[in-house]
Amino acid sequence: MLRYFIVYKPFQVLTQFSPEEGKKTLKDFFSFSLDVYPVGRLDYDSEGLLFLTNDTQLNYRLLNPRSHYEKEYWVQMEGAVTPAVVSQLEAGVTIHVNGKVYQTKKCKAELLLNSPEVPERIPPIRFRKDKPTSWISLTLIEGKNRQVRKMTAAVGFPTLRLIRVRLGNLTFEGLHPGAIKELSAEEAYSKLFS
Repeated sequence: MLRYFIVYKPFQVLTQFSPEEGKKTLKDFFSFSLDVYPVGRLDYDSEGLLFLTNDTQLNYRLLNPRSHYEKEYWVQMEGAVTPAVVSQLEAGVTIHVNGKVYQTKKCKAELLLNSPEVPERIPPIRFRKDKPTSWISLTLIEGKNRQVRKMTAAVGFPTLRLIRVRLGNLTFEGLHPGAIKELSAEEAYSKLFS
């Protein structure tokens, strides 16, 4: 039987089920049959929406480099981000991937004028009275290793908090860290590829 799930991966949790000494994994929060796996990854220090399934055809389709479904992130950055910085991110920036120079594809970026309503992170980000922070929405159609963090660093504003909020039209709305929701096949396919 094919099954489809979305979960809110908490901060400092590995996107895997196999144990790793000193670190929490998905197995510490969720129980799935052995054939269900996460499609894609979220770094240990990132949080938010993960999609899991045992549908191998869908897995292949989503991980295919020619598959251009959107992935949206809310990013809290250190410093006062300007419209010029947002434009730089949208146009694409130069980062390093596997030791090679890489130009990121054009993306959508938007400065969020108000902090988004998100669950409190445990532990919270470091607070520095003399350093403002800014939130942006960043929507990519690619997913290189630690790409968002590398992009914000490339424009001079390090990432403090990174939350994936959307895959295609699937969102984490209504979920809190450690929560899970099962989807029908129709819902998964229609929201990922509509």
